[in-house]
Amino acid sequence: MTDVCGVPLTQLVQEFKLTVAYESSDYHQIRVTVEDVSRPGLQLAGYFDHFEPMRLQILGNVEISYLHKLPYEQQRVIFDRLFSYKIPALIIARDMEPGSACLEMARKHDITILRCMETTSYIVSSLISRLKTALAPKITRHGVLVDVYGEGLLLVGESGIGKSEAAVELIKRGHRLIADDAVEIKKLDSNTLMGTAPGLLRNYIELRGIGVINVAKLFGMGAVKGENVIDLVINIVHWSNHQVYDRLGLEDQRVDILGVKVPQITIPITPGRNLAVILEAAAMNNRQKKMGYNAAVEFTEQINNHINHNMGQNF
Repeated sequence: MTDVCGVPLTQLVQEFKLTVAYESSDYHQIRVTVEDVSRPGLQLAGYFDHFEPMRLQILGNVEISYLHKLPYEQQRVIFDRLFSYKIPALIIARDMEPGSACLEMARKHDITILRCMETTSYIVSSLISRLKTALAPKITRHGVLVDVYGEGLLLVGESGIGKSEAAVELIKRGHRLIADDAVEIKKLDSNTLMGTAPGLLRNYIELRGIGVINVAKLFGMGAVKGENVIDLVINIVHWSNHQVYDRLGLEDQRVDILGVKVPQITIPITPGRNLAVILEAAAMNNRQKKMGYNAAVEFTEQINNHINHNMGQNF
């Protein structure tokens, strides 16, 4: 977890088992605020147009080999200019030595130098993946997130309508709870939203009249899950005789969350309706749609063919 201020550099050092070759005076305050990292090959050759100093900079075997062929004074000039941009840190892959010119300029500009045992491509891809997740756009929505047959269902609706009670019934039927009451939603890419629970609320669910229960301890660890992709938003509403509801399922309803269009259906409820069974059917139906099968379209086509056939016989 991280906040909008970025990922602490010390956290990345711990997670990726980096070693500190030189520690800057602000080492414990440095935060990485952009998700991309760079290999400054062109910058070592003196080209700094479009240079992104907010990124972590990584030197691999190619860059270090190039530097070793240069005179010491030229290396000093290169690192003097590179570090003048006040980058978050320089990481050297394959556990290679930073070199005296690099360390000299790091001390001059107070830049952290790190080393790692991994290959350059591995540390680059791993850092980008980690930073993209940590720095993804995030919002918190009121609702309940459950994993039903592998589909992430985000249940929304007014307070007291029965979202938590439906979640408990689903848990009893073998499905899993991700979050109750507050759902933290991250945008991983242009089509994917990931939902999880705030740390303080994880594994807990509130049932009016009973209070707060710990789902993991009451139903077992198999009843909870840390995070899940949000595949379908289900808006639960009270039944109204004055409202027209989609009876065939042909309407393509979508809701915008962080710029991602997520499929949405509206389920009206009345006393006696088994909401958990309806939610299971909704999850399986959504899964079928993603696999290319739409029962509503098939049913409509059959009716149209039947009508056309009968009209042909009449003529």
